Amino acid sequence: MPPEVPYCRSLVTPVLVRSLSPVSPEAKQELPFTHKHWQRTKKMNFTKKKVIPSLVLILATVSILRLIRITVTSYSSSSSSPPPPAFTPLQKEACASPSPSCTQLPLHESMSSTNRIGTLANMTWLTEKEFQLLSNLVTRRAPCNLLIFGLEQQYTFLASINAGGTTIFLEDDPDKLRTIKIKTKLNTTKIYKVEYQVPAKDAYKLLKHARKSQACTASSGRLQMSKCRLALRNLPQEVYDLKWDVVVVDGPSGNAPEAPGRMAAIYSAAVLARNGNETNVVVHDVDRTIEKWFSWEFLCDENLVSSKGKLWNFRIRGQLNSTRFCSSEPVMLV
Repeated sequence: MPPEVPYCRSLVTPVLVRSLSPVSPEAKQELPFTHKHWQRTKKMNFTKKKVIPSLVLILATVSILRLIRITVTSYSSSSSSPPPPAFTPLQKEACASPSPSCTQLPLHESMSSTNRIGTLANMTWLTEKEFQLLSNLVTRRAPCNLLIFGLEQQYTFLASINAGGTTIFLEDDPDKLRTIKIKTKLNTTKIYKVEYQVPAKDAYKLLKHARKSQACTASSGRLQMSKCRLALRNLPQEVYDLKWDVVVVDGPSGNAPEAPGRMAAIYSAAVLARNGNETNVVVHDVDRTIEKWFSWEFLCDENLVSSKGKLWNFRIRGQLNSTRFCSSEPVMLV
């Protein structure tokens, strides 16, 4: 009698065996609802496994890009404001030994906040390249007679460069006269307070007056005795007596219609330059209409020898016998 064999159920269920066999389209329609639902769920789960990592990667990339953009924007805004003018090699050399003029730079660190706001509003800083042009000019001509309309902290280094020469500052702003000090061992650097009576809004009328008046011609005589309305007749006597090698016009402010304009300063610089042998007249802020008009009229474009930024450098040779400042026709006034 054969041994009894225990009953063993097949490991493959009939249902799974049937599902492995090909199914016709008609048979698919007749499949139970649960079977079709299981197939759709399997497909959805498979799709989610692919989409979720991709979505996480995209969100992470967007977050990183936004962080980079915020960082770049913050850096740009913090670096957009111009830094205080850097010391040029000539400035460092001038400040090799401690002095008040060196320790006062930068100016905003040595002044109270109240005075700083008022004074900095009227200051016209030269860029590094502009100051380099000016300091190179003074270095080449030093020791020389240097006249500066306007008192700025940067210009105090020109007095140090012009050691052995004479440097005179003419300033009308009481705040600058109070806060900017120059101390030299030799009595060759002086600061004078001056007054300018003509506001910038009168520039057009004064230019027409100068073209029509015989008193405003180049051969009208000494500036101190001139009857031209543009002549500065209240300057220190020393200004009229010396023959100037370099004249810098960076004052008065001229930054508003009611503020004193630089018309008389440019005209007077042109007259003083014609009394010397060869004078360099440097005008700052030539991007402004008044400075540009009066420089063309009395310093003349044929005398322009160099420029940098808002700085024009004219070389004027003494021509006392000529009645006109410029050889070319004046610019037409509209």
